[in-house]
Amino acid sequence: MITACGDTRNGSVPGSDIAPGDWPNYARDLGASKYSPLDQIDTDNVAGLEVAWSWESADYALEDRFPELTVNNNYQVTPIKVGERLYVATNLGQAAALDPATGDQLWLFDPYATGLRDRPTGRANRGVAHWSELDDSSADVSGGATDERIFLGSGELLIALDAATGQPVPGFGSAGAVDLSRDPDPRVETFVWTSAPLVVRDVVIVGASSMVPNRNWMTAPPGYVRAYDVRTGALRWRFNPIPEPGDPALETWADSSWAYSGNGNVWTLLSADEELGHVYLPLKTTTNDWYGGHRPGDNLYGESVVAVDVETGERVWHYQMVHHGLWDYDPPAAPNVLDVTVDGRRVKAIAQVTKQAFVFTFDRQTGEPIWPIEERPVAPSPVPGEIAAATQPFPTRPAPFDLQGITVDDLIDFTPELRAEAEEIASGFVYGPMFTPPTVRDDRPGGTQGTILIPGWVGGANWGGAAVDPETGILYVPSVTSPNVTALVPPENPDSSDFRYVRGLPREVPMPGGLPLLKPPYGRITAIDMNTGGHLWMKANGPGPRDHPALADLELPWLGQRGRPAPMLTKTLLFVGEGSEGALSILPIAGGPMFRAWDKRTGDVVWEMELDAGTSGAPMTYMVDGKQYIVVAIGDLETKGRIVALALP
Repeated sequence: MITACGDTRNGSVPGSDIAPGDWPNYARDLGASKYSPLDQIDTDNVAGLEVAWSWESADYALEDRFPELTVNNNYQVTPIKVGERLYVATNLGQAAALDPATGDQLWLFDPYATGLRDRPTGRANRGVAHWSELDDSSADVSGGATDERIFLGSGELLIALDAATGQPVPGFGSAGAVDLSRDPDPRVETFVWTSAPLVVRDVVIVGASSMVPNRNWMTAPPGYVRAYDVRTGALRWRFNPIPEPGDPALETWADSSWAYSGNGNVWTLLSADEELGHVYLPLKTTTNDWYGGHRPGDNLYGESVVAVDVETGERVWHYQMVHHGLWDYDPPAAPNVLDVTVDGRRVKAIAQVTKQAFVFTFDRQTGEPIWPIEERPVAPSPVPGEIAAATQPFPTRPAPFDLQGITVDDLIDFTPELRAEAEEIASGFVYGPMFTPPTVRDDRPGGTQGTILIPGWVGGANWGGAAVDPETGILYVPSVTSPNVTALVPPENPDSSDFRYVRGLPREVPMPGGLPLLKPPYGRITAIDMNTGGHLWMKANGPGPRDHPALADLELPWLGQRGRPAPMLTKTLLFVGEGSEGALSILPIAGGPMFRAWDKRTGDVVWEMELDAGTSGAPMTYMVDGKQYIVVAIGDLETKGRIVALALP
């Protein structure tokens, strides 16, 4: 019998067949729920949580061997836990197994010591994947495994490690590794990916952060999603997000622009329904993110969610959430797999949260929208050579979970002075409804500095995504109100780009009095009943800048914290941090050191703890020796990346 952690074939609720004390996938189950049924830590005792142990990333030990090395403190990992071991990745592509009760290191895999890699590189690594082959007498993943592997993305390599020893598995690829920069398409010359692999049935699936050194060239390789055999490392299939001859989607690419356009990759996390045999791909913008004059048309399958067959990689269904993308509104997180009851009918659903602050909701078997999605007119582009789509999709339910578009009424107004400064700042930009197109920066007197996008490309939702309670069908979405600027400029010279325009500066709107341009909340959490599409509650996710000198005397409520926090649910509580300042370097006043538990029904904060740094990874939880632990990665500009385990005394 073969199984991959998170197999839903024997359970109607995603993750129901996982051992309750385990967390065997990045988001616990393949459906990206980020939900655990553990309930030892609850409203009555959560105030007793204390630090049980911590583990500093092994990357810092490499600094002695590589003096020029600078380790990124923004440690985005989420550990997985299977049986008696906790498995983690590091930003520089190492992996370790830890004792889940003590944090003691059981083994460390160092690809630079083994000779698989020459020099330490990497900016972030969100985690590893697990697979095991069980003998016929074993009923769960924690015992009886005849072959148990950890899959690690390390630089350009996909590495299979023996879960017991941390040694590369000789029969996988070459010496335990597959070189992901070597693809049947000769245009693929490099490979970078920061997210965790996904194991479904007997394949391990990887996306790509970028298929080329940068996004400044019209001709680029497609951002293939690839699946490899878990035993041998042989390429089983790959999905091309740029349509090929014979695909009706070619009609969405005018002037044969599909022939040279690229990217459309999955840079974030993946999800799957193993029972249906579907893998769900949140696909990025096609080259490039802000100017599309060279790729007229809607450009399928850019900025779409696509379901593919896990056995073949063939497309089952798709839905494009942004036509002819110009805003970097690629779906930022794994779609959430959930079962809901809509108008008395039980539906196998999938919910994709977006940077636009929408939740696109589909029947995950067919791709049909659960609630109507309307094509609404949007503004044309004033940029020479650009032909923006005439309409964009707007879900009718659920309502948006963050601010969309700007009017003068949205500008900060705590004091007349702040409002006046905000109006003066905004007057130098183009702004308006969501999907107001990018503009060319004009440095002449009275010219525009670009277009303010709201949400910007780091908000509303981002890679931390949403969590869903499979027992209630309630979705919990952290988001950030983050205006960004798209100011198009001609390339500096022909050696830097062959586009007519590239994105220039500024990227962030100036801050009136050092405060955000807009009214709060600047970060929030929204609870959405996915059975009805209605919002249950929406709360600011922290105090925010209310201690700023201009606001300190106003006795303001929570204003919300700008950050990229990720949620985690248990049977009893919702856990969300404030995010790390290192994750939002372009946003002043971002992140914070507080980690909180929230009442799932009301949104009330029931507990908080100040950690040594902001939460940089998504939390997880598990049980060992009868004790429940909550683990989260932290790190910021001044604090080394580490994971911290909390437990009751």
